[in-house]
Amino acid sequence: MQRNEIVEATDKIKENITETPSIGLILGSGLGVLADKIENAVTIPYKTIPHFPESTVSGHKGQLVVGKLEGKQVIAMQGRFHFYEGYTMKQVTFPVRVMKALGIDSLIVTNAAGGINENFQPGDLMLITDHINNLGDNPLLGPNDDELGVRFPDMSHAYDRDYIEHAEKCASELNLSIQKGVYVANTGPVYETPAEVKMLRTFGGDAVGMSTVPEVIVANHAGLRVLGVSCISNMAAGILDQPLTHHEVIETTEKVKENFLKFIGKIIATLPND
Repeated sequence: MQRNEIVEATDKIKENITETPSIGLILGSGLGVLADKIENAVTIPYKTIPHFPESTVSGHKGQLVVGKLEGKQVIAMQGRFHFYEGYTMKQVTFPVRVMKALGIDSLIVTNAAGGINENFQPGDLMLITDHINNLGDNPLLGPNDDELGVRFPDMSHAYDRDYIEHAEKCASELNLSIQKGVYVANTGPVYETPAEVKMLRTFGGDAVGMSTVPEVIVANHAGLRVLGVSCISNMAAGILDQPLTHHEVIETTEKVKENFLKFIGKIIATLPND
């Protein structure tokens, strides 16, 4: 039963930490640099935690970092798990369950994404206002454990409206221009074809990636408040006539890391405790 696995993983992490985290962070490709800013950091490799998968993707270090960031106690995933790596949806989202069990009540999810909205450009930061699950799977399929969440969770406001408003205010105070939009999750690991990008734009997507949605579904199931931020690392296929590579993704996130660090840092520093 997954609940037993959650307890075993949680107990192992508690052996290494003394403070209870209130905010969870999931750091996407090239964005793990935020965890390097955590003070009094305790680093726990995924391979030492029972039932945790291991990150296999470049740009994902594969460790938890626990400590204080901007005055708040946080637990950060420096690298996430993806459906395309061959993991089940329950494995992909297992860390969210564990972070909830450790005491977080808020989750900030970040990713690198391809821009579908033609008004975007590489290097933009986008607040996720909603998502489209195009993965063909769902982490809540199967029997429901009522102690973890309700059978039919409401996804009307999967991304907390107050948190989005708070993030917009932070961006304004930093004189940082940001975008807002709908994130589409595809399975990967291939990038989309131009025809698929055109379809996703018709569906109402603004950015596309290969993660985030499963974790957000489980976070909502667990009663966590969620904020999502995408780094537009490239324009999706067919918008610019150039090949897409993971190297380009990492290169772009490196260029925008200062804005990313300032933005997320400001959000965390001023995030209400209620």
